[in-house]
Amino acid sequence: MRFFRLASATVAVAVALALPYEATAHTRVQPDRATTDDTGTEETDDLFGAACWIRVDGSHVTAYCHNPYPDIDHVSLHVECVRWWDLDSDSRAVAAEPAQTVKLTGRCWQEVRAAWISHRRAS
Repeated sequence: MRFFRLASATVAVAVALALPYEATAHTRVQPDRATTDDTGTEETDDLFGAACWIRVDGSHVTAYCHNPYPDIDHVSLHVECVRWWDLDSDSRAVAAEPAQTVKLTGRCWQEVRAAWISHRRAS
C-alpha cells in the first residue's frame, strides 16, 4: 500500500514539472542596456518598458503591467486561441504612465494557445 502512495506522489510531481511554459509564471528580464559604438565608448539607452505579468486561467487572460520609468508606455494584450474558428484578439493600447499599474484582459471561447504584451513609446 505504501508503494502506491509513493508512486502516486511521484507521478503528481512529474506532472507538475511537465506543465507547459505558458502555464508557469513569467517575469520580465531587462536586457543589458549598455551598448558600445564604433569609437569604443559605452552609451546607455533610455530605460523604457513596463514590466508585465500574464496569467491564463482556462479561457481568460489577465495581464498586469507596471511602468517604473518616466516615459509613458502604451501596452496591448494579444491573445492567440487554440481552435481555428476561435478568433484571436488584440486589445486597444492602454497608457501605462510613470509609476502606474494597468490591468488588461482578454479571452478565447475555449483554450488559449499564447498571450503576450506589446509595448510602444508615446509620441
